[in-house]
Amino acid sequence: MDLPAALHFAPEELEAIRLSLKVATAAALCSLPFGIATAWLLARRRFFGSSLLDALVHLPLVLPPVVVGYALLVMLGGNGVIGHWLEDTLGVSVAFRWTGAALASAIMGFPLMVRAIRLSIENVDRRLEQAAATLGASPWRVFRTITLPLAWPGVVAGAVLAFAKALGEFGATITFVSNIPGETQTISSAIYSLMQVPGGEAGIWRLAAVSVAISLAALLASEWLVRRQRGEAHD
Repeated sequence: MDLPAALHFAPEELEAIRLSLKVATAAALCSLPFGIATAWLLARRRFFGSSLLDALVHLPLVLPPVVVGYALLVMLGGNGVIGHWLEDTLGVSVAFRWTGAALASAIMGFPLMVRAIRLSIENVDRRLEQAAATLGASPWRVFRTITLPLAWPGVVAGAVLAFAKALGEFGATITFVSNIPGETQTISSAIYSLMQVPGGEAGIWRLAAVSVAISLAALLASEWLVRRQRGEAHD
């Protein structure tokens, strides 16, 4: 195999890489506020139905991704109850769009995000929160100035895990938004397409190498951010 030719990315491969980064970033960032809120609720509050909420949050981990994608298609597709209302009322459509891929990826990565953040919040000394509350701080201020900064490593880890999961998501996205080049074809679905084409091995290796490089870079960046935050906290 000619090495220079093997390293040359086709335009559709570059588009799949760009779209994967776009989908993974949107999935991680848009789900992060909900992940933090859910993790705090499960870590700091005891209420009727908390076990059910915990189970629902982690349900995507045990369900086949195709089931999640099909459920989204039924609910948010053009003929779905919610999807039909969104299209008629707001003119919004997520099925067979990159936004739908981001939504499916966010759902699949949400349990990993919540678990990492929840463990970090549970490790925050509650006596610090109670002391701040005793001094008159509101619950929101306690969370913003005490809980969240101390749980920051878990927040970063959760966001990176969600990003990495979204980057490699396949089953839920291809079921919900199909495999449309330039619109919903991510790295994973592009690799799947190349597997059906004779001589697609070079493209598969290129995209696989990019996927590994991006995931590794994200993990290294998160580790650097966590170490930097801990260093600033000790100064």
